[in-house]
Amino acid sequence: MNLAEEIQRRRTFAIISHPDAGKTTLTEKLLLYGGAIDRAGSVKAREGGAAAHSDWMSIEQERGISVTSAAMQFEYMGRAINLLDTPGHQDFSEDTYRALTAADAVVMLLDCAKGVEEQTKKLFRVARERRLPIFTFVNKLDRPGREPVELIDEVEELFGLHAVPMTWPIGSGTDFKGVYVRATGQIQVFERAKAGRKARVAGQGGLDDPEIAALLTPAELQQLKDDVDLMDHVLPAFDREAFLRGEQSPMFFGSAVNNFGVAEFLEEFLDLAPAPGARPLMNGGVVEPEQPFTAFVFKVQANMNKAHRDRVAFARIVSGKFDRGMDALHVREKKSIKLNYPHMFFGRERQIVDEAYPGDILGLINPGLFRIGDVLSAAGAVEFHAVPRFSPEQFASVRLADPGARKGFLKGLGQIAEEGVVQVFWPKGGAPLPILGAIGRLQFEVLQHRLKDEYACPVLLEPRGFQMARWLEGGWPEPSRFWGELVEDVEGNPAILFENDWQRRTTAEKCPGLTFLEHPPK
Repeated sequence: MNLAEEIQRRRTFAIISHPDAGKTTLTEKLLLYGGAIDRAGSVKAREGGAAAHSDWMSIEQERGISVTSAAMQFEYMGRAINLLDTPGHQDFSEDTYRALTAADAVVMLLDCAKGVEEQTKKLFRVARERRLPIFTFVNKLDRPGREPVELIDEVEELFGLHAVPMTWPIGSGTDFKGVYVRATGQIQVFERAKAGRKARVAGQGGLDDPEIAALLTPAELQQLKDDVDLMDHVLPAFDREAFLRGEQSPMFFGSAVNNFGVAEFLEEFLDLAPAPGARPLMNGGVVEPEQPFTAFVFKVQANMNKAHRDRVAFARIVSGKFDRGMDALHVREKKSIKLNYPHMFFGRERQIVDEAYPGDILGLINPGLFRIGDVLSAAGAVEFHAVPRFSPEQFASVRLADPGARKGFLKGLGQIAEEGVVQVFWPKGGAPLPILGAIGRLQFEVLQHRLKDEYACPVLLEPRGFQMARWLEGGWPEPSRFWGELVEDVEGNPAILFENDWQRRTTAEKCPGLTFLEHPPK
């Protein structure tokens, strides 16, 4: 295939949701139907059925939560699909926000009983700011939930987005039997399958098909006909251009745990989702996907495989064909580097690749060279819009369980901090151990777990009373003119940690020559 054909067959998307909406389950079932695994949680044709689901960290498997984004590529129906599974918990919002910069579309997952929840609202706003087309998948129809029309109204009321049903559920809870596919007028009635297996179709046909009448009760069939009439005459028709403009969201219904409605969603998603397109530059221009190779780093991860003990930088290809061993300009470092060992990832499983295209996610071995936001280019120096960075809201001091393990601690902390799990601040004037900052307390728990598990360096964390960090431009304040604690971040940028907003305001008033930044300078 030529470059244009490879671009057009790619789909790169992220799944977002509130915790416990079933995001990781849906991810695995998409992999199951896409043929990437033959049973939820195992790699197809890999010896021993090794775990390959997106929650690959031990802490994720122990707690049943996602704490880091995972990138997976698989082929289905002639398309190359790059799927980004993102954390739902608000304490890991940074990782999700950064993953969204690498996506061309978003699947917003809703619990049919709870509807739109708080974290979903936050993530939706980020997707909307990036002008990403948004699909909606209403999950857990195997449990009692709210009426579809109520959920449609809620999406429109909260987001100003017209949710257009593409499938419609037949029943709910224990009576959930299948879906009506609006585009074809076909009804899919399912049989419940064993966990991890594809759902079996008990029957398929139109509204007046005798086979369907034999599988549904007269009341269920009449209710479905009434619902279809509602869709056809009251609810808006789907308009792909309106969808790409962010005015409509195609809505699908199903049960990921039972595989109901998953294949129907995946097939329509492939037809409707956009291929990789132009990406704006900081100077107001754009990079078209057919132009020479460019990519940007949106994620850094250490110790994905303890046997490798390496760090990986995940880079989204924006334009051009990538060839293994090619030279590219590292824009921040202003030097040419050779990209010899690129990988594609499936959870933590890795495979060296010889070529890749716009939309693909490359894993580059990172000997400390790459940072989040770095740009690689075969087209000269280009600058994409910055990958989001955030000011911490929780702080803690560190105490080593073994004081002699300081060297190992600093190595592990440095590698994990590169990922954005925590931010590191060194008190001005010198201190043996740093102050750590995070968005949420759970990030500190992840840090402790990983330092012990991956670096054999247990630590104790003591909460500090700071509530915010502000970076300084213009130098340091005079000793009598500031409140808070003076620190430097890992880049040597000056900052102050404040316990409350009064301290910040008072310091700003006493130091008019300084500028206080909410985010670290680039």
